[in-house]
Amino acid sequence: MPAPTPIAGRPPANKWVVTISVTFGTLMGTIDASIVNVALPHIRGSVGATLEEITWVITGFVVATVLVMPLTAFLGRFFGQKRVYLVSLVLFVIGSMLCGTARSLPELVTFRALQGLGAGALQPTEQAILRQTFPPEEQGMAMALFGMAVMIGPAVGPTLGGFIVDNYSWPWIFYVNLPVGLLGLFMVSRFVHEPEDVRQAFREQAAAQRKNLDWQGIALMCVGLGGLQYVLEEGQRYDWFDSSTITATSLVAAFALAAFAVRELTAPVPAVNLRLFKDKVFLSGTLIGAVMFAMLMANMFLLPVFMQTLLGFTALQSGVALMPRVLVMMVFTPVVGRLYNRLSPRAVVGVGIVAFAIGAWQMSHFTAATGMGQIVGAIMIQGVGFSCLFVPLTTVALATIERARLTDATGLNSLFRQIGGSVGLAVFATLLVRYSAAARVGLVPHLSATNPRIAARLARPGGLAALQGLVEQQAAVLAFEKLFLLSGIAFLCVLPLLYLLRSDRHGAARRPGPLLEH
Repeated sequence: MPAPTPIAGRPPANKWVVTISVTFGTLMGTIDASIVNVALPHIRGSVGATLEEITWVITGFVVATVLVMPLTAFLGRFFGQKRVYLVSLVLFVIGSMLCGTARSLPELVTFRALQGLGAGALQPTEQAILRQTFPPEEQGMAMALFGMAVMIGPAVGPTLGGFIVDNYSWPWIFYVNLPVGLLGLFMVSRFVHEPEDVRQAFREQAAAQRKNLDWQGIALMCVGLGGLQYVLEEGQRYDWFDSSTITATSLVAAFALAAFAVRELTAPVPAVNLRLFKDKVFLSGTLIGAVMFAMLMANMFLLPVFMQTLLGFTALQSGVALMPRVLVMMVFTPVVGRLYNRLSPRAVVGVGIVAFAIGAWQMSHFTAATGMGQIVGAIMIQGVGFSCLFVPLTTVALATIERARLTDATGLNSLFRQIGGSVGLAVFATLLVRYSAAARVGLVPHLSATNPRIAARLARPGGLAALQGLVEQQAAVLAFEKLFLLSGIAFLCVLPLLYLLRSDRHGAARRPGPLLEH
């Protein structure tokens, strides 16, 4: 396909400079989604919050992020992709500065929500800009570069947060965003330009949108997604449906999301183009990507907890132990991007799924005596798996989407990744508690006082407490083993979806077509 015609008098943009420019925001956004976790105990003391209240620092950010993602294209049609990215980055930088100065919980939650509103549009807009900047034969490399920012951010965040909190003070986890954000603002404003064909298509689409503003769809989306994300973030703390608040919020969210889907599929000019899911390639790629992020975030949660509670690692040590996976992803993701046009995307994704499952199987054999070498070996295999997954999934999923609809598609793609990650965290955190309790119940009957070894332990001073501690430890080990194995089996279940990943791999970035199908 011929490249878009550049605007007269403007030299063509250097694709690598554009990539560096737009990656700053995405990388900061993904790091900030996880960097705060390790600093919560310090923040809690500074703002005088209870253990239950302080979780709103995370929930406020995630809810705001999720609400903006699907509206990225809607905003881009009115104001332009570049302006949306710049305004989002400004909001993120201002929110970061204000978070560092916050001295009360309401202030901090409000400023974190402002950060989230800015972060929400950064991923979809970067993904669309890269797809429009790189030629069709280099789309795999474009998505490899995007994938490095999206996947490495959550992996690096806790380690970076632990280092900052240990050596400085918690406001610096927010202040470090300021110089990076300002550099990103300068580079995007200077080097990133929208293709003229996309600008023209957006102008035409905005004219139709103004005549049929979909306020009803936007309202239903905000209620539905906001409620869903609240349930996923807070459900475990309130014991899920034993809480009337969680039950009521779930019902409201389910009703709102169902009404939202009906509205968007029947509205003359919907705010969120759900009709893109009629494309089986886009649908399957997006769903597999959501499962991938569910497993990624679940592992990001399970492994540090395992290392810190059972192996005695500090937060910083567990973060360092996870770094080999990050390094493997940094090496292999660009390689997969370069090989994308030479290999079958379905084969590469299949290899990624199997590699993840092998790593999960190895983790299911971890014990309280597991050493660093065993952990590193398993997570490196999973790092290769994630590298094989992200590039072909994001590239193929968008391969049949016209250029003018890319932001619609990337917004939905990013939204499903975010929700997938939240579901993975919620499910595995809940199962960890329940599996540990079940394992504890199963172990206790074997601790008979008639057993000479048990009797000898009980005869010692503090023997009962030591025995109880040993039971708790072994119950936790059994729970982790079961969860690691379950994550691998769950991922293998998406293999049938690979059948739908049949696409012209050079078909990315098509010429703009009409925004909506009727």
